[in-house]
Amino acid sequence: MHAWLTWLGAVLLAEQSFGDVDLYREWVRDGLRLGWWPVVDEAWVYPAAALLPMLVPAVVGTDAYLPYALAWCALVAALNAVAVAALLRRRHGETAVLWWMTFLLLLGPAAIGRLDAVVAPLSVLALLGALRRPRVAAALVTLGAWVKVSPGAAIVPLALAARRPWRDVVAPAAAVCVVVVGSVAALGGLPRVTSFVAEQGQRGLQIESVAATPWLVVGLWSDAVRRYLNKPLVTFEIAGPGTQTTADALGALLVVGFAAAAALLWWCRRRDGARFWSDDALRLDLVLRGALLMALVLIVLNKVGSPQFMTWLAPPVAVALAHGLPRWGRVAAAVAGAAFVTQVAYPWFYADVVRGGTVVTLLLAARNVALLALLVATVVRLLRPAAGEEDSPADGRTARLPWPPRRGAGPGAPSGAVGGEPPEQVRA
Repeated sequence: MHAWLTWLGAVLLAEQSFGDVDLYREWVRDGLRLGWWPVVDEAWVYPAAALLPMLVPAVVGTDAYLPYALAWCALVAALNAVAVAALLRRRHGETAVLWWMTFLLLLGPAAIGRLDAVVAPLSVLALLGALRRPRVAAALVTLGAWVKVSPGAAIVPLALAARRPWRDVVAPAAAVCVVVVGSVAALGGLPRVTSFVAEQGQRGLQIESVAATPWLVVGLWSDAVRRYLNKPLVTFEIAGPGTQTTADALGALLVVGFAAAAALLWWCRRRDGARFWSDDALRLDLVLRGALLMALVLIVLNKVGSPQFMTWLAPPVAVALAHGLPRWGRVAAAVAGAAFVTQVAYPWFYADVVRGGTVVTLLLAARNVALLALLVATVVRLLRPAAGEEDSPADGRTARLPWPPRRGAGPGAPSGAVGGEPPEQVRA
């Protein structure tokens, strides 16, 4: 799968889909040759730690595009291999890995040709250790946030599911922040360490974003809506009556939506009471649905709508499938379908999106509506009391996830035993 996406993105559709990777190469080349680094010497659209994965492929050189692009793809494949190995240690790991690889295949070159491809496997590893290794999980999502922001949203459900949130989640996250900010400050870039926030504020309403959908559709028949290239940020945006007001409002709405999602998760934990702390499957489900909810909020209420955003949805789905948690099948199908439509729109028919082609525009609009519907469905699912589910243990005993996550019991072990230990009940 990685070989196919590497050939597709780095070779066949390089100009259409791997332009960001070439930008990474140029930034690193200028830094190594001229000593001029993003964040340190100038404001940057990415957080400071994004330089770390960009530097790794530089071992093959930064003079030519193709060697650097191939090295980038090798880095992504290696990180995904680590995440795959971790998923396979869970009871339903094969199902999770098959779904995840299929998802990446459906998403296409954007699944490996962006920074999001680096942080996705980090998010998988973090969510796999959410209950047993919350400190490691918090450190991983915080490091991911300093690469591409989005993984940091999972810190909220991680903190809510931790027995000692300040010690096990907040402290490790703060330690990572101190290391990153301290490193940037030592290099003289402290005034620009948060410049990525201001850079995002200069954007208009991107044509692929969920919020742009009404204008995207109206633009098929109206000359009042136009699509244009934002040259400094190299993104296509949409302009029409109310678009700039909407783009400005989304900045505040995103904060409000994030706070509302956090409040909902806190309420769910309070509602479940003592059972929340005795039922590992219930806790993990809250973490994963919470991570999915936060990712959907970041996508739906965002004025940007880049194709790689779909990778934000994959880690919680893959981890839920690996543990065999109930009621994730339709979510997995919906996310995979959204990935496929995203690849159709970008890179294959992106020129038609920009020109206002009817079929691909309506497909993109349908995907955006589906993402909004998935957000609503996730909220509804969280609002339903867990105690009333038909999949709860009939005898009232606590449900626990199998641990340690080793596959295959010994020949004399009881049915359902893990590594020869007594079988543990799983909500399924």
